[in-house]
Amino acid sequence: MTAKILSAAPVVEKIKNNLIERCNALKTRGITPSMCVVLVGNNPASLSYVRNKKRMCEEIGAHFQLEHMPDDISSEEFLKRVEDLNLNPSIHGIIIQLPVSENLKKLNLPNLIDPAKDIDGFHGLNTQKLYSGTKDLSLLLPCTPKGIINLLHFYGVDLKGKTIVVIGRSLIVGKPLSMLLSNFDATVVLAHSQTKDLKQFIKQADIVVSAIGKAHYLDESYFNPIKNTIVIDVGMNTIDGKLTGDVDQKSIKDVVGAMTPVPGGVGPMTVITLIENLIFATEKQIKG
Repeated sequence: MTAKILSAAPVVEKIKNNLIERCNALKTRGITPSMCVVLVGNNPASLSYVRNKKRMCEEIGAHFQLEHMPDDISSEEFLKRVEDLNLNPSIHGIIIQLPVSENLKKLNLPNLIDPAKDIDGFHGLNTQKLYSGTKDLSLLLPCTPKGIINLLHFYGVDLKGKTIVVIGRSLIVGKPLSMLLSNFDATVVLAHSQTKDLKQFIKQADIVVSAIGKAHYLDESYFNPIKNTIVIDVGMNTIDGKLTGDVDQKSIKDVVGAMTPVPGGVGPMTVITLIENLIFATEKQIKG
C-alpha cells in the first residue's frame, strides 16, 4: 500500500478562509492587521521566505511591511529600530528573519520583540505557555510546531498515547514541538545527532517528525512497515537546485502509512500559521 500524502493545501485553504473573514471584520472596525518583517542583509533563502510571507499577507487582506537593514548595521541602531517597531501602534506583528549578521547574533533576539507582537512565538513569555501545558492553538505559539499539530488534526490523527520521535532539538522546531505534542498526551522521544540507535527508536514510533536538515537522511531501512508510521518531514534541503526533505520519499512510500510532501507540506503550514498568529495578535491588541 502506498503512503497517503498529507498535503498542506486543503488545510491552508480552510485556515485562509477563516483568516480572510477575521481580517475583514477587523477592517470594518478601521483596523488593518499589519506585519513587519525585519530583514538584515540579502540572504537568498531569507528573501524567498519574505516573499512567501508577503504574498500570504496580501491574500488574506493584511498589510505587509519590510524593514530591510544592511549587513553592517550596528547592534545599537538595530535595537533602536526594533524598539521603534514595538512602539508603533499601527504594527501588530513583528518577526526578525533569521539568519542575522554575525555582530547581531549575540543579542537575545526572541525577547527583543514585544510579546504581544511576537507572531513567531519565540518570546519567553509565549514559549512559557508550552511548559504550562497549553493545548490552546489560538495562542502565539511557535509557527512550525503549531502548524504541524493543525495539519495532524485536519487529517484526523489522534495524538493521545501515540509514540512520537522528534529528530532535531532546535528552539524553532524540535524543543517546542516536543512540548506541544506532550501537552496533547503523546509520548515523545526527542532525538538528535548524539542519539544512539536512532533507527530502533524510529521503528517503534507511530509518528516521526524529522527536522535534521540532511537531505534524504531517512530511507526505508528506518521504518517498520507493520507500524504504518506517519512521517512529518520538516527538512528544507536542496539537491540539484530542487527543494527536498530529510526523508527519501520514493524509498519509504511503500513502508509507511502517511507522509508530508516537500515542498507542499510543513512549509506552507508554517507560513499560514504565522498569518494566523498575526490576526490573533491584532484582535488581542485592539481588545486591550
